[in-house]
Amino acid sequence: MNCWAVVVAAGRGLRAGLPINKALYPLGGRSVLRRSLDALAACGLIQGAVLVISPQDRKAYRALVAREGESPLVRAVVEGGETRQQSVYNGLLALPPQVELAAIHDAARALVPEVVVRRAVLDAQEFGSGVAASAVTDTVKQVDALGRAVKTLDRDALRTVQTPQVFRREEILRAHQQALAEGYSATDDAALMERYFGPIHLSLCGAGQDNPKLTAQEDIGRMEGMLYRKMRVGHGFDAHRLEAGRALVLCGVTVPWDKGLAGHSDADVAVHALMDALLGAAGLGDIGGMFPDTDPATQGISSMALLKEVTARLEREGFGPLNCDVTIVAQRPKLAPYIGQMRDNVAQALGLDRTSVNVKATTTEAMGYEGRGEGISAHAVALIGGKDPCSL
Repeated sequence: MNCWAVVVAAGRGLRAGLPINKALYPLGGRSVLRRSLDALAACGLIQGAVLVISPQDRKAYRALVAREGESPLVRAVVEGGETRQQSVYNGLLALPPQVELAAIHDAARALVPEVVVRRAVLDAQEFGSGVAASAVTDTVKQVDALGRAVKTLDRDALRTVQTPQVFRREEILRAHQQALAEGYSATDDAALMERYFGPIHLSLCGAGQDNPKLTAQEDIGRMEGMLYRKMRVGHGFDAHRLEAGRALVLCGVTVPWDKGLAGHSDADVAVHALMDALLGAAGLGDIGGMFPDTDPATQGISSMALLKEVTARLEREGFGPLNCDVTIVAQRPKLAPYIGQMRDNVAQALGLDRTSVNVKATTTEAMGYEGRGEGISAHAVALIGGKDPCSL
């Protein structure tokens, strides 16, 4: 049964104390929204997604896509309603009629484990519904109007529910339509299905399969802590001679100058230093080993393309970049006008928010080979983290 997702990102960041929609917040270098979409895509069982955002976030979303790239999962973007229930309904209406299963997911659950998504989809294929849920481990008390405990509930019969919540598309759409006609509202989509179609199947999350939701300020620290469980730092350095007749390329920007850097590729010394920092942090050697200068396939190649390959290699090894800092050492030319574009280029190649990338330039006060205009060097420091829980 084919399955599409409805990803709800039309809320605000008020309870989290954020000045922006929490789905757009950079969590460990990547937006909450992009992490959610990547988590859904990782399970391999979801063919497409409808993204639901607020009208006022359209411009911010376009800027986000320009920085991080658009998720291949997103096939349509629709506007949300006044409530979450209305937003989900708008997303359901935008699903193609041939879609059989609809996986409704809150973008704020950015670290949902891949196995949780897969189990919910597979359960929906078998039982008609699959709702991510967790067992209750604390003792739960029922209280009266004065806040006094009056009853202890059997925790073995209790579950907390999360997203994704996966249902047959036609059934969840009819449930929403019936609720709209009756003026009935619920806290989640599972409650609508219970009301109109009876019991639903819960897909129980196992031990260590945390599925946190960014709601309050303290959730940010907790979720970033999950990302940073296995942090590593790497340093990179590179230097190239300046030669006439070569283009001067730094962080993917061609800087107007009468000389360029000599090398097998485009000789982007800043990106070379950054790649060495990333590979070093992951214990994967250096760019000389990954891209030897005897390989004709990399003759004159853009170093930005190589940086994307390095990022992909890190992903295969269970790592991802979290932030980086690059320093370019050059007496001339002045690089300040190009630094902003350099940051954007690197951020896009690494799949990071711009705020997690820093590029700066300095001189040597006319000392050394940089000061004499014979060459340019670069240093880079990179922080990488273990694979996100969403892909474990």
